[in-house]
Amino acid sequence: MFRTTRAPRALCVLLALLATACGREGSPPGKGPAPERLPHYRVARGFSLPGSPTWTRAKKRGYFVVGAKEDQPYLGEQDPATGTYSGFDIEIAKMMSASLGLPPEKVHFRTIASANRETALQNGQIDYYVGTYTINAGRRKLVGFAGPYYMAGQSLLVRKDENDIHGPRDLAGKSVCSAAGSTPYQRIEADYPKAVLVAYDTYSVCVDNLLTYQVDAVTTDDAILIGYAAKAPGELKVVGRPFSEEPYGIGVPRGDNALRFALDDALEARERNGDWKKAYDATLGLSGVPAPHPPAIDRYPAS
Repeated sequence: MFRTTRAPRALCVLLALLATACGREGSPPGKGPAPERLPHYRVARGFSLPGSPTWTRAKKRGYFVVGAKEDQPYLGEQDPATGTYSGFDIEIAKMMSASLGLPPEKVHFRTIASANRETALQNGQIDYYVGTYTINAGRRKLVGFAGPYYMAGQSLLVRKDENDIHGPRDLAGKSVCSAAGSTPYQRIEADYPKAVLVAYDTYSVCVDNLLTYQVDAVTTDDAILIGYAAKAPGELKVVGRPFSEEPYGIGVPRGDNALRFALDDALEARERNGDWKKAYDATLGLSGVPAPHPPAIDRYPAS
């Protein structure tokens, strides 16, 4: 089974539920991190990267265009009322802009579905992409990656009243939803072929279908699922242990090694000066999961 749709077509139940959940004592903020608690990033003065055509174009226009997700709580989420993006990935994108000499508050975010990330980078629709983008060998043939900046692992989200699913080995005959073109979808398809796969463009639609009993589980990286479970703790839970390693990287146009290496330098610097942890604590850390140690940067050779 394979279906695709757009998030606005199936969000009513999810949005109504999350609005109710956010009224509970101790529940996380309904519209993402509080702006006044987000860190501020010092812009590098005199920064220049003439060897990068991507940076050169961004410098001329005065801001970066960054691909992101819009439906992942505490990672990459867009407020439908204001259009503002928030989350850990959004903070990573902003601090990278500051390190590359452009004001982070001027970053233009553009929602790009998982299946369209490589195309968006290849055709110049975006300058770089920060949105739970797992680094793997196949994608490296199409785009470049800086990082990783976070290590996640694939897991399962189920309803609170679900008692039969404890891990991926329990998925035989169960309907499992994930994002079209995503690594988690491909892993379930390859490793657990008895599961009944359902695909949409966004995880928010998967969660909406889970809440309305149209699917039995949602699978993606645990960082994403933790955010959804934290927003509706009375209805959803994450089960089992992560069954993969998902190194999140910053996607850049393939061949723009100057930009890739500059982003690697920026990540290391922001991890050392504490900005990385401040960004985590103000966003994904609101789920109650403490900040992990950042993974080592993979400076693979120029291609």
